[in-house]
Amino acid sequence: MVDRKPLVCNRIRKINGSFAWIDHRFLRSGFFTSLTRNELLLYFFLVLVADRQGLSYYHYDKICSLLCFSVDDYIFVRDQLIEKDLIAFDGTFFQVLSLPRTPVKQSSKLLKNRDDMETSDPATIGQIIHKQFNCDHEP
Repeated sequence: MVDRKPLVCNRIRKINGSFAWIDHRFLRSGFFTSLTRNELLLYFFLVLVADRQGLSYYHYDKICSLLCFSVDDYIFVRDQLIEKDLIAFDGTFFQVLSLPRTPVKQSSKLLKNRDDMETSDPATIGQIIHKQFNCDHEP
């Protein structure tokens, strides 16, 4: 067994007053890699501000301000975390939930025709150009 000593002995972390923690399974079981950057950002924020039961009372405008999210981005990311069974939300407050058995994988929408590709697939050339140049007309 390797003898591990802290690098900076006078700076060992302790839980004081507030309470935030992330289950090691979050990394080990693939939850970390199953989330987008914005999903990770909102999830970690909610973990940081939650109490011992996982409850957070932050309002959407404060969350958007602190995380630099538009309201649309916030709603989309919040709903994704709910669908992935990581948080609950009742319109007033959040609860960070215990981790489900395995990460919930989102199925990608199948593109059935050209209209789907042009309006739904963010990786198409038309969508990239449209977003890059903020065109007023559809690609």
